[in-house]
Amino acid sequence: MTSKSEIRERHRMLRKSLKNEDREILSEKITERFLEFLDKRKEIQHVHIFLPIERLLEVNTYALLKKLFERKINVYTSLVSKDKITLDTVALHRESVFAIDKWGIPIPENAEKISSDEIQLVVIPLLAFDLKGHRLGYGKGFYDRFLESLKQPVFKVGFSYFDPVESIPHENHDIALDICITPGKILSF
Repeated sequence: MTSKSEIRERHRMLRKSLKNEDREILSEKITERFLEFLDKRKEIQHVHIFLPIERLLEVNTYALLKKLFERKINVYTSLVSKDKITLDTVALHRESVFAIDKWGIPIPENAEKISSDEIQLVVIPLLAFDLKGHRLGYGKGFYDRFLESLKQPVFKVGFSYFDPVESIPHENHDIALDICITPGKILSF
């Protein structure tokens, strides 16, 4: 079995091999697939998304953010808490303005910490995922701890430029995805 570090390195290189224009086109296709998914689940009105870190070449979620506001869906994101171990939930608004912090993370200005109790779906950043929905993030465990902290069950969605790898080593505390959306398809687990 390939190690986590080998999969991370391979997928970092795959991302770097994509041209900026190609990443934007793939991000648009992922957004379209996600909106198709939401069209079938009108009950989902509270969505938590990640904001893309440019230096990590993540899927661009800004267009999705705009589309969610157009649909009158409540949108949230998280910021690393002061303890630097957990994530705090903040609401996003159509008027939200973002600044980039020293790690390259988009931070909504005047962000106000709120309860995460209404979140129904979480879009989770990842580098890679496998055929069983296990995901590989950046190794800090922020989203696993965040998902574990939620009182309510949520739908866990990954976005990936690439198809799944066969298998990712995982541990008991790793939380699997419910679906992962690629530019060409929606995979359920």
